[in-house]
Amino acid sequence: MATSSPRKLAVITGASSGIGYHLARVCAQNNFDLIVIANEPDIHRAAADFRALGTHVEALQAELSEDRGVDEVVSAIGARRVSALLANAATGLGNGFLDQDFESVRKIVNTNILQTLHLIHRVVGDMRRHREGRVLITGSIAGFSPGPFNAVYNASKAFIDSFSWALRTELRDTGVTVTCLMPGATETEFFERAGLRDTKLGQAPKDDPADVAEIGFRAMMEGDGDVVTGWYNKVAAAVANITPAAMLAEQHRKLAEPGSANTDERVADRA
Repeated sequence: MATSSPRKLAVITGASSGIGYHLARVCAQNNFDLIVIANEPDIHRAAADFRALGTHVEALQAELSEDRGVDEVVSAIGARRVSALLANAATGLGNGFLDQDFESVRKIVNTNILQTLHLIHRVVGDMRRHREGRVLITGSIAGFSPGPFNAVYNASKAFIDSFSWALRTELRDTGVTVTCLMPGATETEFFERAGLRDTKLGQAPKDDPADVAEIGFRAMMEGDGDVVTGWYNKVAAAVANITPAAMLAEQHRKLAEPGSANTDERVADRA
């Protein structure tokens, strides 16, 4: 008797809301089983939404800024092959760097960089051994610009944008592709959690996270190196490549400085 082939498994971090939620949803709609992870209990509500699409879903509440969170993800995967890893978890923090609590700064670096790399190292090594797999890493066009009043977040995304291309090149001809999703400002809970709602950046129009996720998923499945979502962000990314860093930093300061949403100055750019 013929047996059906096993469904492919996708692992998505930061999947309880925002871009990560919609990445998980589009994976479910494209016949992936899911392991979805976030550091908050809402991941279980999100998982119920994904199950309603007819896919098998395992939800894991884990602290992805710590080694033990990555250990829990790897334990949940077990001996199964991961066909797609969508490393999306990230956090930000507004206000001036010297006015921020350093433990919160440390959490940004650990979540956005260190433990993202830790998870990729452990999961993608197995993909390389099997010579098959798709990796989507959520970077940002914020990585193209110094980010006064959101300095550590922007710097972390500059690291991720660069790392994604380096890893992609290392994995050439292995059967594993790496895609960097680089959205601009997107309508998620990020700005509320980062304390940026009273800024021009927080108040500016934003992209739809469902659209961003659909574009990112399609780019991942096609094996593209990177994708900047939205025409405005494509223009901003192109301009950033030829604009002096001091000018980019000043533009970002006007957008992200606390209380800037209450000034009369017109929003001229988004990061």
